[in-house]
Formats: sequence, C-alpha cells, structure tokens
Amino acid sequence: MAVRPTRRLTQLLAGLVLYGVSMGLMVRSTLGLDPWDVLHEALSERTGLSFGLVTGILGALVLLCWIPLRQRPGVGTVANIVVIAVAVDLTLALLPPPSALAARIVLMVSGVVLNGLATATYIGVRLGPGPRDGLMTGIAARTGVSIRVVRTGIELTVLAVGWLLGGTAGIGTVVYALAIGPLTQAFLPLVRWRPERVDAAEA
Repeated sequence: MAVRPTRRLTQLLAGLVLYGVSMGLMVRSTLGLDPWDVLHEALSERTGLSFGLVTGILGALVLLCWIPLRQRPGVGTVANIVVIAVAVDLTLALLPPPSALAARIVLMVSGVVLNGLATATYIGVRLGPGPRDGLMTGIAARTGVSIRVVRTGIELTVLAVGWLLGGTAGIGTVVYALAIGPLTQAFLPLVRWRPERVDAAEA
C-alpha cells in the first residue's frame, strides 16, 4: 500500500523551520556560529541584506554548482533554501538579543541541540539534501575523496572566508563542530522515515 506523502512533507517542513530557528538562536547568542553561518553573517553585514535572504541567495548559488557535479535536487532541496531563510529571519525579528552571558550561553547550547534535531528531522525523510550537503556529496562522488575530507575542506574554507569578512566565530563554533555529528546521529533513529511503517491515519 502506498504511503501518502503528507507525513513526510510535514516532517520536512518542521525540520527546516527548526533548523532556521536554531540558526537564529545561535546568531542571538553572539558566541560563535557554524562555519556556513559565519559566512552568512559576514555577507549580511557587508551587503545590508537580511541574514535569511543571504542564506537563501547563497543556497541558490551553491545549487548552481550541482550542475557540473550532476547532482539532482529534490523537493527537500528547494524547500531548504526557502523555508530556512524565512524561519531564521522571523526568529531574529521576534527574539531580542540578550545581554546577560548566562542567557547567551543558553541560546547557544539550545541552538546547537536544536540544530542536531532539525538536521536529523529533515534528512530522515529523504526528500533531497540541502544545497550545501549536496555540494559535499557531489564533490566526493566526482573526485573519489572521502565525504569526511570534503566536508572538512569546505567548512574550513567557508569559515576562514567568513571570519576574514567579519563573521562571528567563537566558542559556539567549536561546540557546534564537536557536537553536531553525535547529536544528529542520536536523533536520526527517532525521526528516520521507514516506508514499512504506515500510520493508521495514512493507511
């Protein structure tokens, strides 16, 4: 029996919204961002465009790099660009920057944990990788270099460029780098889509 796409699409959108919220939490903490967001913040400050808009534009530009890599986007790829951009801008508009260090630490830690859950949530439905993830897997497939090496190279590059342009790198960047892998792995079994498990409401 075919499974209706409603639950998968709902989980995809929920994961992407949570991802944008997690980005906003880390931005407001001012304690350091993940490598791509260091670059997003730097470009936002230099261009005057909103953080979310920069995220979406850069995501679309990265998607163009898929063409020579022969990567195929899915519905999740396009949704990734649009939903995250809107969600992070809404979060930043609604969440004032705290001044107390304790509150900033809470935002940073919450952002990292929520990012791990959000990543597992939208990856788990298998409706297409985000532009940056697809760039990583595409380069690895075309070059034969391991995904770990490719991802490290890409993230170190964007981190360095973002930092040189004035993006915020700090303890939050280190915490994110150390925790995001284990967090995503821990959450993934809880949210991974399994075709053989059909909810009664969808049967």
